[in-house]
Amino acid sequence: MTNPRLDTFRAMVAKQPANALARFGLANELLKAQLWEEAAEQLRTYLASYDDEGNGWSRLAEALAALGRTDEARDALRQGIAASQRFGHVGMANEQQMRLEELDEA
Repeated sequence: MTNPRLDTFRAMVAKQPANALARFGLANELLKAQLWEEAAEQLRTYLASYDDEGNGWSRLAEALAALGRTDEARDALRQGIAASQRFGHVGMANEQQMRLEELDEA
């Protein structure tokens, strides 16, 4: 069965590959569908072209953790903490720090 939202975002990214927000939307739909590898790929591309404020890094960490790539998930959270702090998002940085500590304990 196809996912219309996923299909729409894939078409948007295919038409405008440099559109960072379309790529972020696609990544979010991929996360919802638990298509972890493709989500991680889209998030990495998004993060390479957009100065994310922290949320994208959290979502990348989620995908990587689901794939069992814990060290990479930790790195994503560390980058997310730095981005969140740079943009003044203290609450997001604290949430990412808690997730990082949970990964460290696992």
